[in-house]
Amino acid sequence: MALKNIPANMQGYKLMITEAPAMKMRENEDTGQVEPVTDRQGVQQFVVSLFAKRKAQPGEYAEKGEEIKVTLTADPGEGFEEGTYVQLVDATVSPWQTERKGRYSSGISFKANGLTPAA
Repeated sequence: MALKNIPANMQGYKLMITEAPAMKMRENEDTGQVEPVTDRQGVQQFVVSLFAKRKAQPGEYAEKGEEIKVTLTADPGEGFEEGTYVQLVDATVSPWQTERKGRYSSGISFKANGLTPAA
């Protein structure tokens, strides 16, 4: 897939932390061990779970929200606990597709350079 890191404007959404930021970990398929995820430069990645719900305009019905996981390119620091409303810094979205044992999966992944408290 050629399109990656497409800028995403999330200003029209309320984003509430449902799982505090933590180091992103992945199981090594060869060894079975869980290892930290790094980018190509070796920088540790983090992950946060957010409940995203579109902000309703006056007279509009508030649509149902959805939980998303966002990869953070840096440690967001202190003060981002469960229940905190945040905004994403330089959010992007990328489509992905995988095939394992003849089964295909696809979706989108979210990435941001950090978090800031919502105004």
